[in-house]
Amino acid sequence: MIKKILLGLVVFVVAVMAYATTQPDSFTVERRATINASPETVYAQIEDFRRWQAWSPWARLDTAMIVTIGEPPSGTGATYEWTGNSSVGTGKMRITEATPPGRVTIALDFMTPMESHNTTVFTLTPNGAGTDVTWSMSGASNYVSKLMTTFMSMDKMVGGDFERGLQQLKAVSEQ
Repeated sequence: MIKKILLGLVVFVVAVMAYATTQPDSFTVERRATINASPETVYAQIEDFRRWQAWSPWARLDTAMIVTIGEPPSGTGATYEWTGNSSVGTGKMRITEATPPGRVTIALDFMTPMESHNTTVFTLTPNGAGTDVTWSMSGASNYVSKLMTTFMSMDKMVGGDFERGLQQLKAVSEQ
């Protein structure tokens, strides 16, 4: 009986590992919100790392997180490094493109809890008196990521954070 259980367990593990290899080599997570503020107002919140503490969904997950903002603090070349608890980990962001008032692209490097290198893009589109904001993150999926997403998608892992962040960005921008 124990041999059958062990054999079944081995078959299951091998099947999951094989299935993981069929997962996509990249991922994209994207969320949208409409903010009742001008693109210039919203853009100012995104392209200046000094303002992220007010709306970033991760700032509230670790109020003791250590943040280092480099020079310049905003625009292309700006950097933001953090070290926090297990909910936020450690990493670095660098603005690689800042095109006012419509686009901010960020190189996002996580070191812990799992190393990954992704690209985040904020796209701002005028919508009447407001702004449609799209927040996306994309990156490569290595084997470990593929194995993890066999059980839970990146969209479910990160999408809720993006939704909270956009709601907080909305609140700050509409003040």
